[in-house]
Amino acid sequence: MQLAVLVIYLAALFTPWLFVRHQHRTAYLMALVPAALTVWFAMHIPEVAAGATLVQEFQWVPGLDISFTMVLDGLSLMFALLICGIGTFVVLYAGAYLKGNAAQNRFLVVLLAFMGSMLGLVLADNLITLFVFWELTSITSYLLIGFNHQSAEARKAALQGLIVTVAGGLALLAGFAMLGMMAGSFSIQEILSSSSAINQHHLYSAMLICVLLGAFTKSAQFPFHFWLPNAMAAPTPVSAYLHSATMVKAGIYLLARLQPELGGTQLWIVVLTTFGAVTMLTGAFMAIRSTDLKKLLAYSTVMALGTLTLLLGIGTELAMLAFAAYLLAHSLYKGALFMLAGIVDHEAGSRDVTELGGLRKNLPLTALLVGVAALSLAGIPPLFGFVAKELLLESMLDGAFHSFIYVLVMVASIFVVTVASVIALRPFFGAFKAPKEREKIHEPPVAMLVGPVILVILSLFAGLMPALAGGWITQPASNAVAGFTVEGYLALWHGLNLPLLLSAISIAAGLVLFKYWDAARSKMKVLDPIVARGPERGYFWFMDAIVWVAEWQTRKLQNGSMRNYMRTIVLVFVGLTGYTLLTRYQLHWNWDVSLYFHEFIAVGILVAAGGAACLTHSRLGSVAAMGAVGFSVALIFILFSAPDLGITQILIETLTVILLVLVLFRLPSFSNISTTRERIRDAAVALLAGVLITFLIMITIDVQLFEPISGYMIENSYPLAHGRNIVNVILVDYRALDTLGEIFVLALAAMGVYAMIKFNPETSPGANHYAGTLILPKKELNEKDIVHSLEEIHQKMLEEQNIVTAGSDNDSDDEADEDPYTTDRDEQNGDDQESDNREPRS
Repeated sequence: MQLAVLVIYLAALFTPWLFVRHQHRTAYLMALVPAALTVWFAMHIPEVAAGATLVQEFQWVPGLDISFTMVLDGLSLMFALLICGIGTFVVLYAGAYLKGNAAQNRFLVVLLAFMGSMLGLVLADNLITLFVFWELTSITSYLLIGFNHQSAEARKAALQGLIVTVAGGLALLAGFAMLGMMAGSFSIQEILSSSSAINQHHLYSAMLICVLLGAFTKSAQFPFHFWLPNAMAAPTPVSAYLHSATMVKAGIYLLARLQPELGGTQLWIVVLTTFGAVTMLTGAFMAIRSTDLKKLLAYSTVMALGTLTLLLGIGTELAMLAFAAYLLAHSLYKGALFMLAGIVDHEAGSRDVTELGGLRKNLPLTALLVGVAALSLAGIPPLFGFVAKELLLESMLDGAFHSFIYVLVMVASIFVVTVASVIALRPFFGAFKAPKEREKIHEPPVAMLVGPVILVILSLFAGLMPALAGGWITQPASNAVAGFTVEGYLALWHGLNLPLLLSAISIAAGLVLFKYWDAARSKMKVLDPIVARGPERGYFWFMDAIVWVAEWQTRKLQNGSMRNYMRTIVLVFVGLTGYTLLTRYQLHWNWDVSLYFHEFIAVGILVAAGGAACLTHSRLGSVAAMGAVGFSVALIFILFSAPDLGITQILIETLTVILLVLVLFRLPSFSNISTTRERIRDAAVALLAGVLITFLIMITIDVQLFEPISGYMIENSYPLAHGRNIVNVILVDYRALDTLGEIFVLALAAMGVYAMIKFNPETSPGANHYAGTLILPKKELNEKDIVHSLEEIHQKMLEEQNIVTAGSDNDSDDEADEDPYTTDRDEQNGDDQESDNREPRS
């Protein structure tokens, strides 16, 4: 299974190379990869249907309990078949749909990378590995949605989808961290088989909320549903793949995977049923207000995702059967409908159903496929959508839920029938109407029809033989979601019962609403102000707030003042550390410190040098004082039996002082740029930091939380690192990366110092240009000197302007015979020259 994921990534890696030789036919070659994987996964159907769970272990970071283990059970098998099967059709479709597009190779690379990420997500057993693939799907979907990056709409939709899903991903990571801590493992199989009652843990509510936030943002649950319809700015192959069977169902997959362990609690049931029902109704309501084919399908997808969440919240055995059946049915008909909508747009030149009509004569096969797939969307027999809808209504009646939920389900069912009718009838029946001429509209290439044909046939076949589809696909998935063997079966006919009656009512009411759809849409426009103030407005408010906060903190904290940066850093450090010290630890310290006289002298020199560095007005004096601080520290190292460290300190300090002197002697003396009040404030901040550090040192003298590491270094320096100088071993072996980083820092600092030494403003390029740097003498200037300097600069500007103007005049004379417009330019240049030669005003 790990190899299956790797193969898709390798296919993405080789795509650009193949595209150079085969152009759009590369898509047909790449389609062989997911097709072969579909066959490989299908070979495991009998084994998984018999109740087996295939596990292939691979350790990734065992020290952190992170593995690359893959698991194939009923749920992951159904998703793997959908990802690879529909992915095959989408890759074929993209080859013909984007034929002639110069960026088709880039599209195929990202599409295959997304496919591999999605496959890894549904097969992963480790929570951290699942999260890695989760974020990879967010990144690749961002690239796919924004494929037409020249379009502002596409860029905006891609960024919106990325921000919403990645924000949810951060919450999901926190939830996974808590779940792993609660269960004692990041392995999903171990979590599901754990004997510990996770739902009784005190962190259960916080963990569940974080996980649900991640799942809801990914699967477009209310109030995060708005990013999905906006993502229709992506090319049709993206919509057909990401927004029907894969990415938007990632959150649904996660909830289904964790259902056996996290489900069944009051919090789980209330949250999932409430948000699922509201999302279902919101999607259906927004769909009947839309006229764009892809928006109609997108909002109906939101409705379906809400339905799946609702079924997981119900949690009964019948609901688990309905969940698996509804998920499979939706993937089949929605993938076909998205691709068919792309065909209509590709051939007729529009997706707006109000601009289309009578296309069945030009697109007879497309019209037939749309009609059959729409029947499954509406839940009309003998399509598989009818079987799933019957189970949905029956599971609602089977559960003990408030009648308000029943009403929402029925209203959504009526709206969906209307949407299906609009999709199937408006573009293809009635008088001909399309932006393109009728003669130019024809059936698309075979590669664009293969996917819809097979998906519609599978939907019809599963509806006619639901027992076969249930026994092989949906029943094992239901068992994996429930955590035990679910009793039940799929059938096309259950007799005359209440679910059948409710289904008939919804179909009849939906057809009546379709008849008056135009009038209903007009009346719904009164709700536009409310819809405009929906959750998406909150998203834009949030983004505006981020910009406002960024501007505020930049203005206050990052205003270009180094003193302000240092003061803020020190105050935050003192505040956080001091608060922790006062509230969590008892202030006790040992003042029994014995010092010799010469040690007092060394410390006194250190303190005096530090004070001198702060108070002196000379840069060289400040450097000398800081050098004295460094040499005092070296002296302390030597006094406390670290002569090698002291020698190193002396060498570094000497080099630093020399380099600083070479640079700073070119600069003028210090100037007072702060008031006395500001200097007192800064001194107080510095004093606070010093007092805090002193307290920390005195408190930690007698604190020994762990065994000192020095013993290990002394014992192993020679046996392991083959060095007798322990300090050198620490620098070049134990802390080699740290030392390497310090070397880089010193090298960069040395290059900067060298550049400053070599830089001479008087001889640098552009120094004589009027826009160059004005080098003023170090002596204090009076008003007369300043006026004289400015007059000299202005005279240089006039001279350079005259040189440039004369050059342009000569060029114009040479080209006068060739360019009839040269005379006008010469006259203009002459005017400019006259204006430049005027006497400057004082």
